[in-house]
Amino acid sequence: MRRRSRTQPLCVAIDTGGTFTDCVWIDRGRIRMLKVFSTPSDPSLAIVEALERIGVSGPLTLLHGTTVGTNTLLQRRGARVALLTTAGFEDAIEIGRQARPKLYDFFFDRLDPLVSRDLRFGVDERVGSDGEILKSPTQDEIRSLLDAVREKHPEAVAMSLLFSFANPRNELAVGAAFKSLQVPLSISHQILPEFREYERTSTTVVNAYLQPVMQRYFERLHESLNRRAQGSMTSPHRKARIVVMQSSGGITPLNSAAREPVRTILSGPAGGVVGAAAMARHSGFERIISFDMGGTSTDVALADREVRAGSQAEIAGLPVGVPMLDIHTVGAGGGSIARFDAGGSLRVGPESAGADPGPICYGRGTEPTVTDANLILGRLQPECFLGGDFVLDIERTRRIVAEWLKRHRSKLTLEPFAAGIIRVVNATMEKAIRVVSIERGYDPREFALVAFGGAGGLHACDLAEALSIPRVIVPPLPGAFSAYGILMSDVVKDYSRTVLWRTSEKLPRERLKKEFAALRGKAEENFRSEAWQGAVRYQRSVDVRYRGQGYELPIPFTTNLIRDFRREHQRRYGYNYPARELELVTLRLRAIVKSPRPIHAYEGTAVLPSRAQLGSGDGKKFSVADRMPRHTQVFFDGKKLATAIHTRDSLQTGRTHSGPAVISEYSATTIVPPRTRFRIDKAGNLLIETQAR
Repeated sequence: MRRRSRTQPLCVAIDTGGTFTDCVWIDRGRIRMLKVFSTPSDPSLAIVEALERIGVSGPLTLLHGTTVGTNTLLQRRGARVALLTTAGFEDAIEIGRQARPKLYDFFFDRLDPLVSRDLRFGVDERVGSDGEILKSPTQDEIRSLLDAVREKHPEAVAMSLLFSFANPRNELAVGAAFKSLQVPLSISHQILPEFREYERTSTTVVNAYLQPVMQRYFERLHESLNRRAQGSMTSPHRKARIVVMQSSGGITPLNSAAREPVRTILSGPAGGVVGAAAMARHSGFERIISFDMGGTSTDVALADREVRAGSQAEIAGLPVGVPMLDIHTVGAGGGSIARFDAGGSLRVGPESAGADPGPICYGRGTEPTVTDANLILGRLQPECFLGGDFVLDIERTRRIVAEWLKRHRSKLTLEPFAAGIIRVVNATMEKAIRVVSIERGYDPREFALVAFGGAGGLHACDLAEALSIPRVIVPPLPGAFSAYGILMSDVVKDYSRTVLWRTSEKLPRERLKKEFAALRGKAEENFRSEAWQGAVRYQRSVDVRYRGQGYELPIPFTTNLIRDFRREHQRRYGYNYPARELELVTLRLRAIVKSPRPIHAYEGTAVLPSRAQLGSGDGKKFSVADRMPRHTQVFFDGKKLATAIHTRDSLQTGRTHSGPAVISEYSATTIVPPRTRFRIDKAGNLLIETQAR
């Protein structure tokens, strides 16, 4: 195995979550891991703490999955944005699609747009649907508009002019003048050169809304690394390179992420999906459902032989049109808080205790959470949390939860209450899995459930049995697996252009060749400017629909495009029209450079090094066997059963065991129910055959 030279940058992947900040890195061919508590007020503080504990010496490449963009949208704490749009279309962002969020609720509150009415400005211009310039704004009109916007003191400007994707000349003219404002400027033909005015405008506005926040965060992170370097004689972090995970499943340079932060909204969860598909493939499974349960939320996604990015999503109630993995998120995590509603029914989440104050068992929380319920039921072992570095307070948990139940006049005792919390949160997560599988036309019985996140292994078997999924896969390093996925992610850039061409049985091949060549030219230019090394692989696809339809399906571009579209339409919707005319809507190009990190650590059947080498950042081998009992009592379906306890590193590769069992490791705990068999395979994955099989 090759050794890392002292001058070769150390690659550290960091995923900032609601409760923990996870770090994974390769050190002389070994996969290492560290978890530290997140610092929600300033996520960069936890990152610097993690690097201090890792003891980095020499140049550093930091691969970062961040929730700053997501949290900014959820909390509505973004920039003050001015919106420029074609005169007469100032209210398109507020009118939206006229879709009622609740069909029978006449009193629901509509979601306010990110830009208030007084900050929306009309530009006296018009471009035809074919790209013809019908009217351009004069220089006097642009100067007058610039003065009006300047008086509002915006922190960022978004511009989305009608049909600018067909001809951006008017946007370029206005954008050139608005550079004098010296605030971030988001222009729609650069962010999303596609049709659908509302979605394109919304995406551009979201980008502008996030730009100042993300730029300040990235600058603060970079400054923190520099300050750390100045205080160290051995850590030249002024040479540190920071790259950021995108929602599409690939990394991008820091300056690109700061310029287009809308592409990083699902940054962390995307890493988990990439890693899940790769690890499952090493065990021979191509069709998976990823299940990432962390401290605040659960993210689920489906990969059918490959990880695909969709072109339309909704984040915090706002449409976003840039490519992102089809990840469905629900407010269900280990820190989700339990409560009784006005009718006396038990509810769990979406509110979370987060990292501060955290669950009751962490020592500061005062409200019962999912983690507390798992501890009460015996599913978590107090001495095994984080490899024994952090002991859960079972006595405090039982006392405070009992007092909480008494205060709420509940007749439930501790164990039935805890079991109820688990059932409620499982129902929420089961529904999420149904969204990405059954509602997309997939049968979950044909897939494997890949469970990770700090709490994923505690609930995976329950969900698999409820959905008749025959197999659960728990990869190595499950509690930091999104960071692992980020570490092995490729460099990815996505390009698109709406064309709206009608066709029957014959494709316009020359026109397609010309347009894809233009997109490829943009990709080559960007890769050169960012100095990425390695061969570029291109994936072409076309959004296709029947003429008259309102929405389309993404189809890989091959000579059988028309046939493939009809087959996919049949699979997705249960019917197709063999004789109906088609419409090629949007052309898409994905450009990929394979991971620049040293991949020798993943070669061969042993994707990770021997489990004896896995450990925390301070170099300790994960082992709590000396202070951990071999058996415990765990509640399954209301019955307390004697349950074997295993440390993951004690399980021999290939040897089959039977449940019930608790499998403990540094970053997570896995619960294996009765009448279930499990083993560690050659790839290091924990394979569990469920009762559904």
